[in-house]
Amino acid sequence: MTSDTRIPPAEITGIRGTLLKTMARRMTGRVPDSLGVLWHHRGLMMDTMGIGRKVEGWKELDPTLASYAAMAAAATIGCSFCLDYNYFMAHNHGLDEAKVREVPRWREASVFSPLERRVMEYAEAASQTPPAVTDELSDELLADLGPAALVELAGRVAFMNMSARMNVALGIHSEEFADACGLAPLATRSPVEIASPA
Repeated sequence: MTSDTRIPPAEITGIRGTLLKTMARRMTGRVPDSLGVLWHHRGLMMDTMGIGRKVEGWKELDPTLASYAAMAAAATIGCSFCLDYNYFMAHNHGLDEAKVREVPRWREASVFSPLERRVMEYAEAASQTPPAVTDELSDELLADLGPAALVELAGRVAFMNMSARMNVALGIHSEEFADACGLAPLATRSPVEIASPA
């Protein structure tokens, strides 16, 4: 695979490299170019992956809502890698593919419940610079989800922001995981102006 990342992928070597490649093949069927880019700074890569594993261990927020939130944040930031990877993982976890593929255009799609829409609105608002989460939206989600799940939602969106912004800055793009397993293409995000809180 030819990479168009801003930093050429390094060759992944050694015992840790072999383990990393084995894990990647088990999860995605191949070794993504993005791992070679991050291999240039192994400490950062391992720490980021460790945080990601811990984030996946959080269980206060419904996993479907967590997937929608991560993808809505990735769409807001413009991380095609994150969208593609999360769509692929949602498929692997048995989520409703027809709904997941619509996350990038959730505002126009008719498949989401009011709660799912509020979660994606929160993820989008929290991904703005500066964050644009309103008291009203936060209060609604606190009533819907409870405090632990709302804290987890904020944490998951924050982690996706870190990952997505790093990927975009490094020129890491979609590696077409979803295409490789025959998933329908993700819906294209419609240009939307997001209102800032008054």
